[in-house]
Amino acid sequence: MLTAHPSLLRELVERCETLRRRLASGGSAETRSQLEDASYTLCVLTGTRQLDTALSAARRQLADELRREQPLRH
Repeated sequence: MLTAHPSLLRELVERCETLRRRLASGGSAETRSQLEDASYTLCVLTGTRQLDTALSAARRQLADELRREQPLRH
């Protein structure tokens, strides 16, 4: 399975979360459009259809990548 580069996933997760907060505090139509674009991209990269699911999948992928980079030592 292909996966997006962790830095791209991290950037999109942060962007979506920031845009959601802006929209919740009275964001503009431009903010809504930016969130829709970022959400669509994140959904495509994670193979999902809804933003909440995409965010969860992206966070899971990022956590998996971190574990691969820093394996547990006993």
